[in-house]
Amino acid sequence: LTEVGALLEARSVHPGRTAHHHLRALAHTHGIPRARVEHVLGLTGLTDVAHRRVKGFSLGMGQRLGIAAALLGDPATLILDEPVNGLDPEGVLWIRNLLKSLAAEGRTVLVSSHLMSEMALTADHLVIIGRGRLLADTTVTDFVRDSGAGTTKVVTPQAGTLADLLTAPGIDITTDTPGTLRIRGTDAPHIGRTAAAHGIPLHELTPATASLEEAFMDLTRDAVEYPATPRGAAA
Repeated sequence: LTEVGALLEARSVHPGRTAHHHLRALAHTHGIPRARVEHVLGLTGLTDVAHRRVKGFSLGMGQRLGIAAALLGDPATLILDEPVNGLDPEGVLWIRNLLKSLAAEGRTVLVSSHLMSEMALTADHLVIIGRGRLLADTTVTDFVRDSGAGTTKVVTPQAGTLADLLTAPGIDITTDTPGTLRIRGTDAPHIGRTAAAHGIPLHELTPATASLEEAFMDLTRDAVEYPATPRGAAA
């Protein structure tokens, strides 16, 4: 616990124990000062319920207790599996700020999560694994920028002509309203140069950056272990 703190299964606590008793037992068996128990109870917001039995805890309270146990030994490395599971909005904001502050202290914080929107606000570096293969190991900024999942909106009276000129392997062009194209797989400068070279007027040329979730789905679409059949599709 003093080297690596881990949150893997928050509810793996004897239901008859209180939060305080559980943490004291962990501290005693690992030679951790008793003062750390009071510190992590306060840090995780559990001081007022420290002497309640764990069986009466909500999912979010159990999650906070698991985080308190991971922090008990003041470790340099933290491994947290789905740390925001069961937390209310205030709790999600709390754990986000906590993880950032721990990382700012020089600690290594490893978080496993399927919540891309939360990781976009929390993580600095991503490791993405699909079907046992390493798919990405890069910063969040570089991953989103290089994903190719972003689209460019183009409004032009010659949408059909421009679409024909831009058609190429790896470029996806769709239209939702007459005169409007949404182009994926190339960038706005290339689209603009192509239009200018052929005298095609552009009324709008707007690149839209992909979200982390969109970039993740784009990367992993061929590595999904249990793909769902779209509703209405033939069996």
